[in-house]
Amino acid sequence: MPANGFHMSQSETSQPRLRVAHLNPNKPTGFTLRPGADDRAALAAEFGLLELPRLVFQGQISASGSDSWDLRGDLQAEVVQPCIVTLQPVRTKIDEPVHRRFSPHVAQPEGEEVEMPDDELEPLGQFIDLAHVMAEELALSLPLYPRAEGVELDDSPEPEAETRRPFAGLAEMMKRKT
Repeated sequence: MPANGFHMSQSETSQPRLRVAHLNPNKPTGFTLRPGADDRAALAAEFGLLELPRLVFQGQISASGSDSWDLRGDLQAEVVQPCIVTLQPVRTKIDEPVHRRFSPHVAQPEGEEVEMPDDELEPLGQFIDLAHVMAEELALSLPLYPRAEGVELDDSPEPEAETRRPFAGLAEMMKRKT
C-alpha cells in the first residue's frame, strides 16, 4: 500500500493527485481511491464525524475538447454522525454521482469566500487532485441534521413573551389631562 494510505487497483491510476501532462487525451484514465484507516480518521475529525468506516471514490477522467478534462465518478461512503437531538450515533450510507470539468479558462478564486459560477467547473492547473475532489464531495453529501430513528424535533412554537407596549396607556392619560 502506498505511504499516503490510498489503495488503487493496478489497472487504474496509482496516485490520488494526477499530473495533467501525463493524462492520455485519447483514452480515459480510470481511478479508484480507497483511503486507509488513518486518512479516513483524519477526514472524520475534519468533518465532525464519529466514524468514517467506508469511503470509495471511483470513476474516470477524459479529455473534453482541446484543453479541458471531465471527471465523472461515484462517491460511496458510510458515515456515523451524532444525532442533533440525542447525540446518539446515526449511520448514513452515501452514494453520490460526481461530475467536474477542469478548464484552463476558469480563474483561480481569490479571497476567503468566493463563489464559483458553476459547481462543476474547476480551474485547471498542473494537477487534478482526486483526494481533494473526494473530500469536497464527501463534505457536500453529509446530512446536515442527522437524527436517530424515531427522534423528531419539537416543532411546537415557543410561548410568546408578553409584548411590551410602552405607549399603550398614553391615549388614556391624555384624555384624563384634558
